[in-house]
Parts: sequence; structure tokens; C-alpha cells
Amino acid sequence: MNGHASFGQILAGQKALVTGANSGIGASIARALAEAGASVAINYVSNPEKTETLVAEIHEAGGTAIGVQADVSQEDQVQTMFKEVIDAFGTLDILVNNAGLQRDAYIHDMSIEDWNFVIGVNLTGQFLCAREAVREFMHRKVHRGCSCSAGKIICLSSVHDRIPWAGHSNYAASKGGVMLLMMTLAQELAVHKIRVNSISPGAIKTPINRMAWETPEAEADLLKLIPYGRVGNVEDVAHAAVWLSSDLSDYVTGTTLYIDGGMTLYPGFHEGG
Repeated sequence: MNGHASFGQILAGQKALVTGANSGIGASIARALAEAGASVAINYVSNPEKTETLVAEIHEAGGTAIGVQADVSQEDQVQTMFKEVIDAFGTLDILVNNAGLQRDAYIHDMSIEDWNFVIGVNLTGQFLCAREAVREFMHRKVHRGCSCSAGKIICLSSVHDRIPWAGHSNYAASKGGVMLLMMTLAQELAVHKIRVNSISPGAIKTPINRMAWETPEAEADLLKLIPYGRVGNVEDVAHAAVWLSSDLSDYVTGTTLYIDGGMTLYPGFHEGG
């Protein structure tokens, strides 16, 4: 894992599934969980060669990883994926609901297909994966010797669960839904020793948003929205995911970590308001 943080083998013996994990933030989280000692299942929909490369990279670093293909918006594929992961690892301790996408349009041009596609992956997909994970957590109960809790779910959201985003109504609605799905599940499942939290990244350097930061001019415009003065890296998110997966955060549930350099602090008000 790139970056300066090291958690040692804090997740040794635990089993994790990261959805949408063969590139970008998901891939970085998979690497970080593996480096921290977890066995990691890397979910993907397409580009199996990227998944194979990531699995090989984790193996070469001394970790354990497998690839598992599924469209998280499809109930039957999610159920098959969880069966494959549990058959391979024996159980599951950590779910990172990372899979997400955009299909952008202003509301007057947005098709019902693009609305349903984004909601299906970004929100319904998190519900379907969380449901299967919870069934395993409740069946197994607290995994003695591995963790204080019966299971951990981390929902990847976005600063746009708080910040409106013109031209992205389907995406923003999906992320607002993730926020209350997470909080409701956290409230519902705490009695079962299952922790549910969210990570909401701001501007992170990933291939999907390369145009927003790859030139000095584009990055300068973006930095006007970021008080901390830099665009985030995927490792910033991965470090938070390891912490939320570990017993270091055992008293944390129903919480959203904004990994955004202060983007949610309304930086336009720095000069007044």
C-alpha cells in the first residue's frame, strides 16, 4: 500500500469482501485490508484481467485474495457471490460496499434507464450486499479471536450525500439514500454487535474523475473547493476503511467519515457570507 500509514496485522484472520474493487478506491481498500492481514474477495463486473493483476499483486506481497464477478444490482448474482466467498473463506467479517457509478444528465434530459441504473448499483446494490452479509454475521455471531464484533459493514458514499450536485440528481439521490440506509442499519443491528458506518470521500484522484485534476488549471479550479489545499489520494480512503474494519473503532457505529480535505465546510464562506 502506498502512503505512510501502517496498521500492522490488525485484521489478521478476518475475511473481507470489497465490491467494485478492481480499480480506483476499491482496489486501494482491497490492498490495504490485505496488508492489514485480512483475506480479501475482490468483486468486479468487467475487466477480469485487472482483477487478476490485483490478486497477483496481493499474493506477491504475502496476502490472500480472490476475484469474484457479480453485478451488485442483481439479487441472484449477489447471492451467488456471497456463497462463493463464504465457500472460499469459510465466513465473512467485513463488507465494504464500494461499487458505484455515474450516468450524468440534467433532469430534463435524464432517462428513466439512467436513473434506475445508478440507483440500482449505488443504492439497491448496497442493500443487497448488506443483507447477505448480515445474514452471515447473525448466523456466525461474534467471531471469537478475530474481532469484538459480529461483523462490520462500510458503505462508500460521497460528499454528495450532503452537497447538492446539479446535473447529477440520480447520483446525489443514491448517496443521500446510502446515508440513511447506513444509519438505519446501524441502529437496527447494533444489538447484534454488527457495526455499520460510511466513508464519504470528496475529490479523490481516480481514473473516473481524471479530467478534474490531471492538468494544473483543472486542479487549481478544484482546489478552490478544498480548504486543506490538496486533492485526495485513494490511500486516504483506504486508511479510513482499515480503521473502521478494526477493533480500534469498536465503539463507532452509525457514523460517516468525510474524507474530503474540508470540502463539506462550505469553503466559499471563508471570505465572509
